[in-house]
Parts: sequence; structure tokens; C-alpha cells
Amino acid sequence: MELFHNDWDSVLEDVTKTKEFYNTMVMVKKEYQTKTIFPPKEHIFEALKLTSYKDTKVVIVGQDPYHGVGEAHGLSFSVRKGIRVPPSLQNIYKEIYDDLGIVEPKTNGDLTKWAKEGVLLLNAILSVEKDKAGSHSNMGWEFFTDSIIKKLNEKETPIVFILWGSFARSKKFYITNKKHLIIESTHPSPFSARNGFFGSKPFSKANDFLIKNGEKPIDWQL
Repeated sequence: MELFHNDWDSVLEDVTKTKEFYNTMVMVKKEYQTKTIFPPKEHIFEALKLTSYKDTKVVIVGQDPYHGVGEAHGLSFSVRKGIRVPPSLQNIYKEIYDDLGIVEPKTNGDLTKWAKEGVLLLNAILSVEKDKAGSHSNMGWEFFTDSIIKKLNEKETPIVFILWGSFARSKKFYITNKKHLIIESTHPSPFSARNGFFGSKPFSKANDFLIKNGEKPIDWQL
């Protein structure tokens, strides 16, 4: 069964055949049938569909999707075009400007271009009930997304893992391959951005590492 329509289908074949993944799919399907769930069902695996295993250069780990109407579309920190840019993403844009001098669009929070550049925008939990943050944290999603991180850890080509905030930083446990780079700081949320996110220069650090390892850097300009 093709879920992702690229090499993730074979990479994750042993995971998607497990009882744990099956149980998650059953629970989530029921949620979509009985409640308002985000992102739209066809976008649950958008991050994997847009950024293949082979092409993944950078991973940015988020927690769970935005829970407001029209916001989430399957990429961590990203919102659909036409939706107000959330505060955390506004701070990410500020840091990109301070780090690289890139002025990002104030009215566009769609990070699809990054995904196509090789940035896997992975939420640890891939669905959420409307207006209820964290509501699907008991659905078993982390078995699946932790497996993704483990598979990426096995890659021989160097990857940058960007971990913002304590939740994302807990995923360090699965990143043991010395070929990869971990960049971590506080979360870009307005509550914590000034305690270590601003000035952390994750974007230039990621590109410097990629260039040093013979990889094409990410074009962070949207």
C-alpha cells in the first residue's frame, strides 16, 4: 500500500505493517468520521509526501498541528496561504532575518517551499481535534514519528536536526549517529523565544554544516 508515494513507502514498510500503526489509523479514522479534525485527512502525511527520505537534509520537529480552522496542512509550524502567520512562525521569520538577512513575507506562513528544498517539517503528532491542542497525543502517533526519526538517524548522508523547545529536544534520544548535527534551543513561542531562540542562528548553522559535508544548502527564502 502506497501512503506517501515516494521512497518513504519502502523505508517505513516495516513500521506501517505493525499493529501499533494499524491501531492508530483505526482510531484516527473514527475521529475524522465523528469530529472536526485537522489537518484535512488527505494532508496528514504531507510532510513525508513533499520531502522524500533520500532528499531530507534538515528536520524541524514540531509537536502537533495547529487546531484552528483552516490553519494546519500537514507541515510543522506552517499554515495555509491566506491564514494569519502564527506568533511562533513570526519569531522564526525574525530569526531568519537576523541570521541571514532574509526578509520573509509577513502575510504568508506556507512553508511548502522549504519542504521541497529538503526540510522535513515533521510534527510528532499528526492530527488534532478542532480547538483542542494536544487532543490526539494518546493516539499512538509518536510510535510512528519516532520511527521516522530513527530511520533518518540511520542515513549515511548527514542531516541537520533542529529541535526547538523541550518536547522536540526529547527526540535527541533517537539521534545517535555522529554524522548528523543537532541544533537545539528554546521554542520560538513568544513565551520563550527571548530565552535562547533569538540569536541561536539555526539557519546559517544548518547551511554551514551542509556545505561542509558537500551538500547543497537550503534556500530559506520563501
